Amino acid sequence: MLKEVVDQARKELVDEEQVTAVQQHIAALYLAVGWKTALFAVLAMLYVWMSKRPIYLLDFATFQPSKEWQVSHADIVRTAARDGDYTQESLDFMERILSRSGTGNATHWPPALITGEKTTANARLETETVLFGCVQEVLAKTKLKPTDIDILIINCSLFCPTPSMCAMVSNKFGMRHDVESYNLQGMGCSAGVISIHLAKQLLQARPNSTALVLSTENISQNMYMGNERKFLVQNTLFRVGGAGIVLSNKWMDGWRNAKYKLLHTIRHQNTDDDSYHCVWQDEDESGEHKGIALSKEITQVAGRALKHNLTKLGPLILPFRELAKVVITSALRPLSKILKKKGILKNEINIHVPDFKLAVDHFCIHAGGRAVIDGIKKNLNLTDKQVEPSVSTLYTYGNTSSSSIWYELAHIEKQTSEPGKMHRGDRILQLAFGSGFKCNSAVWLRIS
Repeated sequence: MLKEVVDQARKELVDEEQVTAVQQHIAALYLAVGWKTALFAVLAMLYVWMSKRPIYLLDFATFQPSKEWQVSHADIVRTAARDGDYTQESLDFMERILSRSGTGNATHWPPALITGEKTTANARLETETVLFGCVQEVLAKTKLKPTDIDILIINCSLFCPTPSMCAMVSNKFGMRHDVESYNLQGMGCSAGVISIHLAKQLLQARPNSTALVLSTENISQNMYMGNERKFLVQNTLFRVGGAGIVLSNKWMDGWRNAKYKLLHTIRHQNTDDDSYHCVWQDEDESGEHKGIALSKEITQVAGRALKHNLTKLGPLILPFRELAKVVITSALRPLSKILKKKGILKNEINIHVPDFKLAVDHFCIHAGGRAVIDGIKKNLNLTDKQVEPSVSTLYTYGNTSSSSIWYELAHIEKQTSEPGKMHRGDRILQLAFGSGFKCNSAVWLRIS
C-alpha cells in the first residue's frame, strides 16, 4: 500500500521525460568534455615525464690552502734547484716564465713538493686534504648530510690511486652503500665542466636526487725534473686547488634553496693529430724524467676548439638579431667573393662575429695562463673588468686546473660594486680547455 502511494506521488511530482532529457544531456556533456580532459591529463603527464628535469646548483665551495703551503716565485725556483736535475739555463728559463706567468708570490704547493718527499702517501694526503675540506664546507653550506648524496663524481687527471678517490670520500664521510660514484681521469683542465655535464645527464635520468661533484688536480708527484723546455712550463703554472659543487633536480630546491640553474653544457673535442698531441704526458729524450709537454701549436689548437664550442653555444643563448647577422653575412659571403673577382665589390663581406656580451653577464675563463686569458679576451672582445675574475684567480691561486672556474665564480660573488656585481637573473659562462684537445662550456642562471 505504501509503495503504491510513493509511486503515485513520484508520478505526480517528477516528469520522467524531463529526467531522461537531463540524463542524456549529462551523458553528452561527459562525452564532449570528459574525454578531452582525460586526454589533456595524459598529455600533461607525458610532457612532464619526457621533458628534461631542470638542474639546480645549491652551493659550492673552494679549497683554501693554509699559509704553510704558500710559495713565492723564488721558493719555486729554489725548490726546483734543490730537487731537480736542472741546468742553470733551465732554472733561468723557469724564473723568466714565472715572472710573466700572471701568478702571484703567495700561491700554494702541497707539502710533498715543499719538503721534497714526493711519495704516494703524500700525494694521497694532498688529495684527502683538498677533497675533505671541500666536502665539509659545501655540506655545511647546503645543510646536507653525507647520506643525502645520491651521485658522487670526482675528476682528477694525473693521480689515480687505488682505492679510488670516490672510495676515499665515501669512506671518510660514511656515504650510503648505494651512492653512484664516478671517477674521471686524464681529461685535463676542462674536466670540471665534463663532470657537471655528466651530473646533469645522471640527474635528468634519476628523479628526486642530489649530486656532489668534486674537481681537483694532484701535483705532488708531477713536477718535471729534467731540462727539456717543452716540459718545464708545467712547473711554473700548476698549483694546489679544488672545488665541491652540490647539484639537485628537486623542484623544491629550485624554488627555495638553489643559487643557480644550469641552462646549457656544451662539449667539443678536436680529434686531429695536432690536437691529440698538443698536451702530452711522456718521458723526455733522456728517458729519466716524466712530464707534460705543451706543443707550440697549442694556441692555434685552442682557438679552433673555442670556435667550434661557441658555434654550438651561440644559437642557444644569443639574441635573435645577432644570429640573424651571422646567417645573413654567411649567406652573402660567397656572392661577395664572386663580385669582388669581377671588380664590382672592393671588399668581401666578412661573416659577423657575434657579441657574446649581449647574452652573458659574467665570464669565468679557465685560468690556464695569462696567454689563455688574453687570447679569449681578444677573441670575444671582452673588457678588463670582464676578465678580471680570471686574472685575479690566476694571480692568487695559479692554475688550479679544473677547479679554476669555481674560484672565479667565488670571486664574482664577492663583488659588491658595479660593474661586476652579481644580480638575480644574471647569466654566467664557464669556459675551460683540456688535453685531447677539448673546449667545454657551461651556462648558469642566477636565481636567488
